[in-house]
Amino acid sequence: MWSYRNPVDVRFGQGSFSELCNLISGRSYALVTYGEPYFRGLTEELAKRAGEPVLIIDDIAPNPDIDHLRHQTARFTGLKTAPEVIVALGGGSVIDSAKVFAAARGNFDAMEAYLKKRASADTINPWPLIAVPTTAGTGSEVTCWGTVWDNANGVKYSLAHPALYPQYALVDPALMIGKSKDLTIQTGLDALSHSLESLWNRNANPVSMAHAVAAARGVLSTLPALAGDLRNPQLRERMARAATLAGFAFSNTKTAIAHSLSYPITLRHGVPHGIACSFSLPMIIRSVAGHGGICEEGLRAIFGCDAAGAAERLETTLSKLGVATDYRHYGIEEAEWRELIESAFEGERGQNFIGERQELLVAAGLEEKASAA
Repeated sequence: MWSYRNPVDVRFGQGSFSELCNLISGRSYALVTYGEPYFRGLTEELAKRAGEPVLIIDDIAPNPDIDHLRHQTARFTGLKTAPEVIVALGGGSVIDSAKVFAAARGNFDAMEAYLKKRASADTINPWPLIAVPTTAGTGSEVTCWGTVWDNANGVKYSLAHPALYPQYALVDPALMIGKSKDLTIQTGLDALSHSLESLWNRNANPVSMAHAVAAARGVLSTLPALAGDLRNPQLRERMARAATLAGFAFSNTKTAIAHSLSYPITLRHGVPHGIACSFSLPMIIRSVAGHGGICEEGLRAIFGCDAAGAAERLETTLSKLGVATDYRHYGIEEAEWRELIESAFEGERGQNFIGERQELLVAAGLEEKASAA
């Protein structure tokens, strides 16, 4: 038996940002965005159409840190008019931060207690969300969770609640045209990881597989071309579509071993998330050879070959994008790499993985394959 559910109302298309006023629909809103001139221009355009937001939070940093989020949440206290909806306009860090603010409703302690599993889901009642992604990568616009980092303690948390699915995801590829090559590649590979991670996953189902296959094929056929033609609107639209489909795939499965590996790599070595969760993908593909089922079916549909061939083809693509697949390139020594692989199986994301520790260590070149008896 299997089931699939995603309640997000998606509005997709070039120029669809103009519809945001209609989605807000006269409600008081808080805007979460970036402070750069481009986003200030979008903020002014939105304010002309939908009225001034009751609060703007525009000092969002990459990988939202729990201490900074606490200070930002405090700004909601004392507002004369509470927001009826939170609008997130930006990349994954903006949408993740907006989910924290929505869950907290001005009370960070309550949100933190739930985040750290000291309180149950019924202790928070999130404000509604509208997510407007400006990068093609995280898929957070169609999921009910967000990532919270505790850099001081070297910990990463996942905020997950059924009410944190955005009411609307407004995906306008035109908002993504000005993004840099590095950011485009990093976010695009994050989307690729989301799609592949939903295949070697204990929660995979036929609908998530269909989304994953379409998403991965879209990323692989589009990202190398887009990296050389950053202002191409058709390529941006194809990447935006692929990233949203990847979001639909892992919205039901969550991620798996590559993401579990990636978090300490980002925390310890400062590797951008999209690179940290994607450079290990060929290794993981090799480790799941012969597992059959949705994983094998999906990989064959994406790459048109067996796991060995798929891993080789992906390595070639990553190399063309300037992404090394050797862990040593990122300052990781062999002993640490072994420790990271072994510990990656302990967390929730690692436990989603259908593979085995020994198989992954063999694929990593850290163990010899056991000979047949």
